[in-house]
Amino acid sequence: MSNFWDLIWLIVSSFVFIAYLLVLFQIVADLFRNTEMGGGSKAVWIIGLVFIPMLTAVVYIIANGGGMAKRQRAAVERARSDTDTYIRQVAGKSPAEQIADAKALLDAGTINADEFARLKTKALA
Repeated sequence: MSNFWDLIWLIVSSFVFIAYLLVLFQIVADLFRNTEMGGGSKAVWIIGLVFIPMLTAVVYIIANGGGMAKRQRAAVERARSDTDTYIRQVAGKSPAEQIADAKALLDAGTINADEFARLKTKALA
């Protein structure tokens, strides 16, 4: 019976430790992402995280939780925007250019109206 409770304790303590590490990494990333906080303040937070880790982490989340969420959301939006821009650059022509090319082919008689409609829906998708 003792081995069972030892196993349960190991699982719970491992979960708490891993959760704490995730929170710690989020806090450190947020410290470096925060442009409004000065370098001295960041250094004090880091020192606090090293010497009084649990208390400092809880205080940081209480004090800066809303800002952490906003900065994380902004970073995700910025990454999404950069990815979309890169994909558009690599993909080549815009939908309007693809439709204009298909219209030129239709006007030249190379394709019929059904093919033009199919190309147009593909470009707009």
